Amino acid sequence: MSDILEKIFDKIDSYRDEMVELQRKLTAIPAMSPNYEEGKGEVAKAKFLESWIKERGLTDITHYDTPDDRVKEGIRPNFVVKLKGKNSDRKLWIMAHIDVVPPGDLSEWGGDPWKMRIEGDDMIGRGVEDNQQGLVSGLYAVLALKELGIEPEYDTCLIFVSDEETGSKLGIKYVLENHKILGKDDLIIVPDAGEPDSSMIETAEKSILWMKFTTTGKQCHGSTPEQGINAHRAAAHLITELDGLYKKFDKKNNVYEPPISTFEPTMKEANVTNINTIPGTDVIAYDCRVLPEYNTDDVLKYARDKADKIEKELGVTIEISTPQHEKAAPPTPNNAPIVKLLAKGIKDVYNVDAKPMGIGGGTVAAHFRKMGLNAAVWSTILDTCHQPEERANITFMVKDAKVFAHVMTGKI
Repeated sequence: MSDILEKIFDKIDSYRDEMVELQRKLTAIPAMSPNYEEGKGEVAKAKFLESWIKERGLTDITHYDTPDDRVKEGIRPNFVVKLKGKNSDRKLWIMAHIDVVPPGDLSEWGGDPWKMRIEGDDMIGRGVEDNQQGLVSGLYAVLALKELGIEPEYDTCLIFVSDEETGSKLGIKYVLENHKILGKDDLIIVPDAGEPDSSMIETAEKSILWMKFTTTGKQCHGSTPEQGINAHRAAAHLITELDGLYKKFDKKNNVYEPPISTFEPTMKEANVTNINTIPGTDVIAYDCRVLPEYNTDDVLKYARDKADKIEKELGVTIEISTPQHEKAAPPTPNNAPIVKLLAKGIKDVYNVDAKPMGIGGGTVAAHFRKMGLNAAVWSTILDTCHQPEERANITFMVKDAKVFAHVMTGKI
């Protein structure tokens, strides 16, 4: 390892307590989308973060805020912090989101989710892992170079966005569609998914298809079923029929984990409130993660055919809606420069041979890839995102900052 990297890594190690304290301050500012009942947006958290960044001497900041009249301030904040590099032909981007999900059932937390706690080497609080760990790691990597007077190899930009947890329409998607600030040769890291052993660089995602089935029959008394049409029974038959999705779309691709398409019944809405009433309406939902080898329209057609069959057999009507339907973006090539730079940094910091892989979940990297921009998703996480007692490991946060600094100083 070079003398410059050793100096940077020592500097990042010296920030350890500071990084924890910044996590604490960020956690104390709830930043939830107005899509949630308790959500008031991200402005307060963004203002704090921007002020903190300026106090540390990073002053090249540009806003790309999105209008939203549902929040008091009228905007959803998105902003970029830039550190000038030796070369401006391309930029290195590290994207983190400042919004979080609600804490959920407070009884499942060991304390106030907005007051960060420390247990051993872990920080506990809503947002500490998703996505404050990546935010803080990227920020302190830039800060180390800034305070040491070391130029990154390329212009380095931290982009902090809103609305990731509810689709990114008012966050990175808005920025990409309305402001041409990224170039086709830019290097993009999204530290918003990963494994506890640092081994996965996410370069591809499955298509996401959420299907909602509304079955309508005829409500009647439970003792006179012949007078009605049981929508609940029809929905149960439909679930059994849809098990055939696994046989119909059965290809395997070992790039992904799991290596198959998945088709799972998930949510079920309440129908009637008493046992002795046969429901006239029943609503179920499916979460499907489909390998890119398949067209999701074909999955929808299969589901429609099965629904038509149930309609004829049981005299119900079945409406299918798609609350989310995202076809897989083109993958980032495994030999893309950003993948190579990340892999080298991971090897030097964690002594792990990280591999490019695909996942079933969706990340904001898809928005970059759909615009022809190669993005790699990586971080070292405990994978407690959205859970009660969400936690992030302090050592992971510090070492991830070293990986990002390694990438910043690396040459293609």
